[in-house]
Amino acid sequence: MPLADTFVRQVKPSGKSAGDSYADGGGMYLLVKPSGKYWRMDYRFAGKRKTLALGVYPAVTLAKARQRREEARALLADEIDPGVVKQAQKVALTVSAENTYEAIAREFHGIKRSGWSDTYAEKWIGRMEKDLFPPLGRMKLQDITAPMLLTYLRKVEKRGAKETAHTLRQTAGQVFRYGIQTGRCTINPVNDLAGALEPLTVKHMAAVLDPIQAGQLVRAFDAYAGQPSTTAALQLSALLFQRPGNIRQMEWAWVNLDEAMLTIPSMSMKRTKTQKLNGRPHFVPLAPQAVAIFKDLQPFTGHGKYVFPSLRTGERPMSENTVNAALRRMGFTGDEMTAHGFRAMARTLMVERLPGIDADVIEAQLAHGKSGPLGAAYDRAAYMVQRRKMMVEWADYLDRLKQGGEVTQLKSA
Repeated sequence: MPLADTFVRQVKPSGKSAGDSYADGGGMYLLVKPSGKYWRMDYRFAGKRKTLALGVYPAVTLAKARQRREEARALLADEIDPGVVKQAQKVALTVSAENTYEAIAREFHGIKRSGWSDTYAEKWIGRMEKDLFPPLGRMKLQDITAPMLLTYLRKVEKRGAKETAHTLRQTAGQVFRYGIQTGRCTINPVNDLAGALEPLTVKHMAAVLDPIQAGQLVRAFDAYAGQPSTTAALQLSALLFQRPGNIRQMEWAWVNLDEAMLTIPSMSMKRTKTQKLNGRPHFVPLAPQAVAIFKDLQPFTGHGKYVFPSLRTGERPMSENTVNAALRRMGFTGDEMTAHGFRAMARTLMVERLPGIDADVIEAQLAHGKSGPLGAAYDRAAYMVQRRKMMVEWADYLDRLKQGGEVTQLKSA
């Protein structure tokens, strides 16, 4: 006898772990278990007994379950396995859900992030979550057009974030290329957006590039009334011209005063994760002036991990704003000099004012050395003699600027 709606609604589980079955006909039955009520259909296909799940009551009513049973019997009449059809439909729905812009972007991010730096990986997904996922995240990749994408990139432009808009265009292009590679779309609309955004005006980090101003800068270090460690950070920023992060996060374990060498571990360099893991450390020869600064600083911070510890806690390095704040207190505006500007100052003045120093040697000391295993070996070995000599010449040159020697020469020229 077929089941009735009232019976289906009122029937209770008997407590059997396997549940209780109530037939409706045509192989369909209601399986009642403590966890719920399930519609099932037993059938045979290719000589094998199989069971097809038709849904869960009450989301699937008795009438809906019977409809699904008849659809399955129609497939069987055509010698088609309804279980296989259902599985194919499930896969199609899953693939469809995975074809959204957000799903593919997150998939791409998950694959690539192991080779990216943590900072870059966080910024990459953060920009997506803020600007592109809200309007485009649920859309199928193949439904997103170039004009549509441009609309949202221009919204980013209008809030004054031109660089972010250009970056988002590039990262969106990565997502679409990955979508093409994995068969989720066939066109990359980003290719049609070349030149569509407002051009970027690249602003380089402010730096003192004139010998007269450089002399004023290094003299200002001696007059600075701040913490001794901040004064030392300013001086070593000029002498060593390494990235601000490597200066402020410098550890005493990296410093060998007997050999006059600073060794920055590969993991602390600005490199990809793969390069960090497989790369060589970066060597920075120390001129006598730099060694003297380290020795003077040792009584203050030499007992801890960091050469320049935070004033609040020695367990962390100084703030990334400390050197820039000191430059402002000394009268150098953000348009005149920054912590990163010491690198440009060293490179420019050495090329223009210290004849005989090879530009490749300067680039190697800036950690802009040649890429690849041969480049790394060359950076470590063949250039070391030249780099030691260069670092001494640079320190001596800064001393001459400090004393006003070249200033007088320039004024009389």
